[in-house]
Amino acid sequence: MDNPASPARVQQCIWEGRIPLEIALAPSESRSYDKTDTYMASPDHAHTFTQGTGGLVDALNRSRVQGSHTFHRCSQGDWPSEDLVRLDENGMVMNDAFINSVKEADFLRNGTAKGIMTLSKEDSSGLWKAVEEVDLSSFQRISQILLPPPSQPFRNVPIRIFLPLPPDEEAGLLKVVQSPLPPFVSNSTGAQSASPRSSPGTQPQTIGGALHALLPNLFPSRRTPVLAKPVLHGAVLPMSAPIEEVVRCSAYGDGWAYIVVRMMG
Repeated sequence: MDNPASPARVQQCIWEGRIPLEIALAPSESRSYDKTDTYMASPDHAHTFTQGTGGLVDALNRSRVQGSHTFHRCSQGDWPSEDLVRLDENGMVMNDAFINSVKEADFLRNGTAKGIMTLSKEDSSGLWKAVEEVDLSSFQRISQILLPPPSQPFRNVPIRIFLPLPPDEEAGLLKVVQSPLPPFVSNSTGAQSASPRSSPGTQPQTIGGALHALLPNLFPSRRTPVLAKPVLHGAVLPMSAPIEEVVRCSAYGDGWAYIVVRMMG
């Protein structure tokens, strides 16, 4: 039986999770809004594994309880092309965006995108299909081809950080922070290091350490959330969690961890 805290078990729990959503049409865009019911949905968490959709839900919900979301109707003439990608009937737009994101993550982990570029056609299409069909076993088989073995650390850890929206904004363009994050840092200074895992004088880079380095005003402490807290898949991350371990077991289907910064209080 798997260790309850093993990476495989953590990943399984995430894939088995569901996100409760209450979706409503904006009142100004419905001629009979008083007669329009809200739409209740509970999609598989795995279906949010593409392009940070789950991160978007985390960012728009300011409490632990998943909230309501208002959607605006778009016609052909006023489509917000700068914010939303037009989909096609065959789903190739999402497929291409997913594969491009996988390539970016692969390059950061290994210093090259050779892994994803040399996948067989069957496995390349199978990775996206596994996410669509919530097929964890197939996803794990293919993704393990792309991941360095546990004994070999990532070159850099693929993490994107969503900054919090102002308190008076219900929607808007989310600001994203991204920077190369090596899995190890210097023991004495906390400076980033490209040293191998066994190198003396280094320690695993933690969530708190990475956030302090990138966002010191929001995270003045490496160990304790003071002003804000990091959220992934709806759960608050421990500041002491090594970033490589977090990504290995909790990354989205494209290989990225989309961490949301949520203000406290």
